[in-house]
Amino acid sequence: MMTDHQRIHPANDLESQTKPTIPLYPRNTSKSDRRDPPIPKRHFPVRHSQPPKKKRSCCCRLLCCTFTILLILVIAISITIGTLYLAFRPKLPKYSVDRLRITQFNLSDNNNLFVTFDVTVIARNPNKKIGIYYVSGSNISAWYKETELCEGTLPNFYQGHRNITVLNLPLTGQTQDASGLVNTLQQQLQEEGKLPLNIKVNQNVRVKIGKLKLFRVKFRVRCEVVVDSIGADNDISISDSSCKFKLRL
Repeated sequence: MMTDHQRIHPANDLESQTKPTIPLYPRNTSKSDRRDPPIPKRHFPVRHSQPPKKKRSCCCRLLCCTFTILLILVIAISITIGTLYLAFRPKLPKYSVDRLRITQFNLSDNNNLFVTFDVTVIARNPNKKIGIYYVSGSNISAWYKETELCEGTLPNFYQGHRNITVLNLPLTGQTQDASGLVNTLQQQLQEEGKLPLNIKVNQNVRVKIGKLKLFRVKFRVRCEVVVDSIGADNDISISDSSCKFKLRL
């Protein structure tokens, strides 16, 4: 017989007892403050792409090669010119106006001036081993200040080593409305007793060094001549004559 002290408790009473739990958030925090914990960042390895190949090195090499080639050419040309100079000792040719004769100096009724000069030019080649070919394309003219009085051409010929060549050259010309020009010429002759004229020569030549004929160049000769008369068929005296020579490539 069961005593009153022995009691049978239902099982659900034991199970109904809850275990104490720890709150996830502090009790004093509101719901708005309850944020999710931060997600840890994942670090991915960074792959560096290879930079594109630069063309600077190629450009630098090209510039260096070009500069080197030009420098070699300049040095080679300088050595060649120096060797030729020492071997041949080139000298500039010399020119002078030896004689001037006026065969025509007439002013027509319509104020046209007809002029004919006979000019004697002496060309000197002082070089021992260099010859000069006078080729086509030459021109010689006589001027008073800025007015061309007459013109002509030089013949084609070869001038050898240490050669002196005398050239007799006819020059002809016509000037329109020349009455003022004639009066100016006559007035200067009366006042000063002399008249300055300019003889201009443009001559194409080819220089021969040994057996080698070089490329064509141009001689420019400017001669200042002072005469005492401009009358036709008169003996004209040249009181002063000086020539300047220039070489044009």
